[in-house]
Amino acid sequence: MPARDKELEAISSIIDVLKKLDATERSRVLEYVLKRLDMGTVQVPPAVASDLTPSPGHTIKMPIVKDIRTLTAEKQPRSTNDMVALTAYYLSELAPEDERSLTVNVEKVRKYFKLAGFPMPRAPHSAIPNAAAAGYLENVSRGEYRLNPVGYNLVVHGLPRSSAPGPGGGAGPKLRKRRSRRQ
Repeated sequence: MPARDKELEAISSIIDVLKKLDATERSRVLEYVLKRLDMGTVQVPPAVASDLTPSPGHTIKMPIVKDIRTLTAEKQPRSTNDMVALTAYYLSELAPEDERSLTVNVEKVRKYFKLAGFPMPRAPHSAIPNAAAAGYLENVSRGEYRLNPVGYNLVVHGLPRSSAPGPGGGAGPKLRKRRSRRQ
């Protein structure tokens, strides 16, 4: 069987399987498969790329593979402050166009904490001001906050936190145990 026929058969099989899933499920499946095959992204050889060039008046829209639950699993926020920053990052950078927002508020925190499967804070109305006090957000209007560079760097470069001390978080300084004196 020629290579082109094998490719078309594989594409047809994948489409048949993915048709049965909703957009979020498709995104998770595709992201997992790419990771499993050690492919961060799909690279198209130049010869094939010319076949994919859209004709005038048509565009190719690439789907965003991340959803809030997948991003949360990948970044592993440990605190409510981390999760608020992650939510603000998701909404400003990765969310589908119809959900995108440069700001977060209490309603969005509630919604995206639930979608992510992250425990709801005891006082959701305090979660955003607390994340702002931690330095991750800035207040833009009453009840509306925007991710600042510190919060952006936390999400992009600091999460997940490693267990080793150093840049990107860690366990913090180790305290020595005092030895008891024998008398």
